[in-house]
Amino acid sequence: MPQPKRMWVYAPRKPAPPRVPEPLKREVETKANALVESVLKPLHVQPPPEDPQFNYVERLYTKWYRSYFYFCAHYIVAGPNAMMPSFEHKFARLTYLGGTRFSLAAMRYTGEWIEIFPELTLDECLAAIRDDPWFHP
Repeated sequence: MPQPKRMWVYAPRKPAPPRVPEPLKREVETKANALVESVLKPLHVQPPPEDPQFNYVERLYTKWYRSYFYFCAHYIVAGPNAMMPSFEHKFARLTYLGGTRFSLAAMRYTGEWIEIFPELTLDECLAAIRDDPWFHP
């Protein structure tokens, strides 16, 4: 059976993601940190158990990476045979689309991001993170 002929195909580069303006960055950080402190921490961060048998959330925090804004949980690994003392789990990601719009994605158990909401405002994203079980650590 003959091999198919090879040919060149035009593959343009992906456009660079838009840069996040500094005032918008500060607004996102301020509102997200307020959500973490007032809603997410009281729900998900508990005092360490007496005899821990399972991983538990030690702290919740947020951080920027390029045009992505992450909600993260820092877990403590329990048990005497732990391979590492702790790990970070990113559970929600806002992707800056331009203007005042973001896409909101959740981390699946497979380590893959799923875009749940393709285009929302910042306040809509934060409300979804607060209310939707997809975005809990």
